[in-house]
Order: sequence, then C-alpha cells, then structure tokens
Amino acid sequence: MLKIEVILGENDVMAISEELKKIGIGGLTVSKVRGRGKRPGPEIHASKGSEIFTPQFNDKYRIEAIIVDAMEDEVIGIIKDNGRVGKIFVSQILRAVDIATGDEGENTI
Repeated sequence: MLKIEVILGENDVMAISEELKKIGIGGLTVSKVRGRGKRPGPEIHASKGSEIFTPQFNDKYRIEAIIVDAMEDEVIGIIKDNGRVGKIFVSQILRAVDIATGDEGENTI
C-alpha cells in the first residue's frame, strides 16, 4: 500500500476528487492548510490600499489517499492532469488496521 499526499497551491480538489472516483478511489482526506513554497503569495492591500503586504504563509490544500501499489502511476497521472500547481509525495504504508472490523492490509482500503 502507498500513501499519496498532494499539496496544492490552488483549489483543484474537486476536479482531482471526481477523476479519482472514476477509478475506484473513494477514500480521500482533504485539508485546507497554510504554508509557503517557492512562489510568493498574492499581495494584500492593507490600510485602505495605501500599504502592500505580502503574507509569509498562504492557503494551500492537502489531499491524502491510501492506494494499492498497482494504482500508483494512474493516480499520479490523474493528479498531474487535474492539478495546476503543487507537489505529490508517495510513501510506503507498513500496516493498516480498520478499528471497527479489525481487518488489516488492503482490506482496510
């Protein structure tokens, strides 16, 4: 099993979610987070427009999904096709346990 974590600089969450549903990826965790990256965020006009402020941290969106290894390339392709700006991180999952049923492994996803 793999954990796919995506940090998006723009809100492309719905487009990615809809395409992942089509290939059977139902479980996603989505969070609105704040962070900074290579690109500075948009300037904000403060004090009735007389001052310009560039915030250090900007709104970002994080998507997390646990998938079977065989779907890695397909899932990454969907994210790349439907996301505009961001990063994709892939990690190994050593163990997964369903609290309610006690199932382990791929049965939990």
